[in-house]
Amino acid sequence: MNTLRHKFNSIRNLRRRSLRLLLLLLTAHCLLLTTSASTGAWRRQQTSSLAWLHAVFFLDQNRGWAVGSRGALLSTMDGGKSWQSKAHPTEDIIRDIYFYDEQNGWMVCERNIYDLRSNDESRAYLMNTSDGGQNWERVKIGGAAMDVRLVRAIFGPGGRGWAFGEGGAIYTTRDSGASWIRLRAPTPFLLLGGTFIDENSGWLVGAGATILRTSDGGETWHHATLLNATNVRFNSISFVDGRLGWAVGSGGTIYRTINAGRTWQRQNSGVASDLLDVKFFDSVEGWVVGNQGTILHTTDGGLHWIVEQSSTPHALERIFFVNRSHGWAVGFGGTIISYGIGSSRGEAPRLRR
Repeated sequence: MNTLRHKFNSIRNLRRRSLRLLLLLLTAHCLLLTTSASTGAWRRQQTSSLAWLHAVFFLDQNRGWAVGSRGALLSTMDGGKSWQSKAHPTEDIIRDIYFYDEQNGWMVCERNIYDLRSNDESRAYLMNTSDGGQNWERVKIGGAAMDVRLVRAIFGPGGRGWAFGEGGAIYTTRDSGASWIRLRAPTPFLLLGGTFIDENSGWLVGAGATILRTSDGGETWHHATLLNATNVRFNSISFVDGRLGWAVGSGGTIYRTINAGRTWQRQNSGVASDLLDVKFFDSVEGWVVGNQGTILHTTDGGLHWIVEQSSTPHALERIFFVNRSHGWAVGFGGTIISYGIGSSRGEAPRLRR
């Protein structure tokens, strides 16, 4: 009898110790999430512009540009401590900006349809600089008037580039933008975001729950399989390698793939705001921005998303990081906010756009 009682007490004590250990592990996990989310802060940077800023790009932690409505072009040489308004290279909307080295850069521009004088005028065009942004020249795509608007451009190594937008329009260049050809796309929907990890493997997203993937540089495209995403408008996508990626969109939507975008699983963002851009450093840490100044951060691959304080109520349309310690987001009303951390956690590989 005593032996049975002793065994019973031993089992009960073991269960108690196991429960205490489990509680300690759960507490430590929560503290880790809280700490990792609070090591950095977003702060508003001063600008003299009230333009709706649609894109931001930095060469390093000091040199950067922001662009937006009515030809707004801002530049900084000190990480955004001071922003200078540059002479407008155009009076049209600048949707995107990208530099592939210190001297050579591109902008995607959109005409207001009500400003067009005839059907012979293009609704969209590119601008190119070869002197670090001091001067910009207009570049036609396709050599004829374009009746669709473009919203984004992506450039990769070896002179490859892709521009895309309305009506499933996708254009590509193999000679650093000297010439462009239109690719066939299996969608009529507006394409809003994309990324390529090399000259062949890329993904595009857009309205109508569209997620397209290619493994041959855009010659052929395949639709992804999504569940319960019929009315989602995807705005941005980020991949960290050839298999692992995230897509964000309307109504707080976040999806993740672990098989190169063939199938996607929904994650819980915890917010209802439209999400406009996403960037991941690696398989665990990523950032998302969106309407109403929404900023989300994860350090576990999106299993948990933490709402960060953004210091602005305005929509944040684009986010850009040069490393884990230096990031920027831009949006409505000339809004530019920057991210910095108190102690360096080491630099990450430069993010693919």
